[in-house]
Amino acid sequence: MAIDYLTIGHICHDVTPDGLVTGGTVAYSGRTAQVLGCKTAVLTSAHPDDDWLAALGDIELCRIPAAATTTFENVYTPNGRIQTLHHVADRLLASHIPSDWMHPAILHLGPLTNEVEAEIVYQFPNSLIGLTPQGWMRRWGSDGRVFAREWPLAQTILPLATAVVLSEEDLLSPEMLTQYREWSRLLVLTRGWAGCTVFMGDENRHFPTAKVEEREFTGAGDIFAAAYFVRLHQTGGNPWAAAEFANQIASQSVTQAGIDAKMAQIQRYLETRI
Repeated sequence: MAIDYLTIGHICHDVTPDGLVTGGTVAYSGRTAQVLGCKTAVLTSAHPDDDWLAALGDIELCRIPAAATTTFENVYTPNGRIQTLHHVADRLLASHIPSDWMHPAILHLGPLTNEVEAEIVYQFPNSLIGLTPQGWMRRWGSDGRVFAREWPLAQTILPLATAVVLSEEDLLSPEMLTQYREWSRLLVLTRGWAGCTVFMGDENRHFPTAKVEEREFTGAGDIFAAAYFVRLHQTGGNPWAAAEFANQIASQSVTQAGIDAKMAQIQRYLETRI
């Protein structure tokens, strides 16, 4: 069966007070695309002994074996988040993509640790290409402490994408947003509870999000991105309708804790819209 939504990046462990929890863009975006009706596939790298069945269900998975699974720890302080990278899995290259996955309707590159070969975009001339480039915009020291950085390939790769989704937190400066707007055909800046701003050509529009009782924000940006890319494809490229829809889906997700509960809530919401 043809793949509708191919997402590439590291699935990861997040260290929490309750133990290890599955994280990573590919987990949240892959599950969201599946709930939205897409035949979904994930290319990742992780330790071969880790079982992702509970997190990914029946999503098609191609795992490149690694000595360790990418593992993050987040500590929240009054001065912001301190993020530490404890382990990193292997690089993901174009040569790793199964031959029968080369024609997805949507390709989503979602790196966490500079692991995705950005030049993969050249292999998919007929796909909608969505980027969430935060993982190309990170560096870390010998102690694993993660910091933002300039992405050296931004000017080369961003113009090749159909749509780019960034968070305000990913930006080093207002000047970076200006540059990324110039280089991107379509750029969406997510602003958490404040919604998102869509930049396309000389036009930009802000889309506020509905007020909800927030329980857990984890994964909301990745869920937003998947919903945006899917609706952008479904509408034949309407960036404004995609933003409204993605806001709605992400808002539903933050009312629940845990990836399964989030997906169940999104499914219930979609059923009420029919």
